[in-house]
Amino acid sequence: MNISRKLPSRFDVIPDFILFVIKALKKEYAVNEQALFDIKLALEESLTNAIKHGNKLKPGLPVDVSVNTRTNQLIITVKDQGKGFNFKNVPDPTEKDRLTRTSGRGVFLIKKIMDEVRFYNGGRSIRMVKRLNGTKRG
Repeated sequence: MNISRKLPSRFDVIPDFILFVIKALKKEYAVNEQALFDIKLALEESLTNAIKHGNKLKPGLPVDVSVNTRTNQLIITVKDQGKGFNFKNVPDPTEKDRLTRTSGRGVFLIKKIMDEVRFYNGGRSIRMVKRLNGTKRG
């Protein structure tokens, strides 16, 4: 599976894109429900961050997304057009003074549910890998 899209910086495009990716993935692999949930959440969080924090909700700025399968792995790359951020200093949302905050958990969650997470281009790009323990179809 090779999917590559330029999405406008609008939250309303996220659900349809995620549904498209999940359907394509299910055609290629028999993936368990937990892995599907993790993939959906990681895609939603990374796209939301790219649109909100990276592109500052400017619809004219695209978010580049690629989703590929390779040897029982799903590789997702999300790139925004923003200034980036210091991904090494993202606050831990599980610290006592941050527990009641309503935001700031996206990067933390992505790191917990994906098998590999790397940031590039000064924080403008994220690459996430999920091992697919399902059986390849066809």
